[in-house]
Amino acid sequence: MAFQTVFKRYELKYLITADEKEEILDAMLHRMRLDDYGKTTIRNIYFDTSDHRLIRHSIEKPVYKEKLRLRSYSQVREEDTVFVELKKKYESVVYKRRIPLREKDAVSWLAGEKGCPVDKQISHEIEYFMKFYEGLQPKVFLSYDREAYYEINGGDFRVTFDDCILARQNDLSLTKNVYGTPLLKNGAVLMELKCSGGIPLWMTKTLSRLRIYKTSFSKYGKAYEKIILPALITNNYTGIKENISYGHIV
Repeated sequence: MAFQTVFKRYELKYLITADEKEEILDAMLHRMRLDDYGKTTIRNIYFDTSDHRLIRHSIEKPVYKEKLRLRSYSQVREEDTVFVELKKKYESVVYKRRIPLREKDAVSWLAGEKGCPVDKQISHEIEYFMKFYEGLQPKVFLSYDREAYYEINGGDFRVTFDDCILARQNDLSLTKNVYGTPLLKNGAVLMELKCSGGIPLWMTKTLSRLRIYKTSFSKYGKAYEKIILPALITNNYTGIKENISYGHIV
């Protein structure tokens, strides 16, 4: 099967309610269609340094940011295809480059146990990224249920709806079941509009009528804020208490 490996587009995010989603779906009727994947549960493993350098930089909203993740569109086995993705954002434009590999080959490569079995420009870029951010390791498992729609008329405009966004710091494997801490409020939906140019006028009018406005939302950033940072603070506080109990001044 042929997979798209290079993406360049704008990605606009909106936090909406279930009722607003239905209104938008009504406007999309006869204009957009559910893609071949249908409704899927996407699984991701995000990689970062030991001090979470990548996500800490990202949440500062810089002009340029980048991330590395391992992704699948279902629960997989070692022989199944997954994607190693390098995602960059510069001045609101998202660039994504990815390689399809067997799960076991992708995991071995990212762990530094062996090289990438595919010799391509994208694999070289990922290798450079891994060397630049020395010591990258899996940090969080992040999953969500997605509905993805494409334009019937052949345009590149896409709309995705994500809900049941879950994150965890254990069982960091795409072969494992989905579970974790919810990152959205009950009933909330994350909608993304993806396009290489402008948003279609009918969608702009729909958003204006419903008074839905663009927001900033990073799934990995929310996971860091909600589960990773609190755990770091708790561990540091516990360490300080232990040192005090043994008579050490920190």
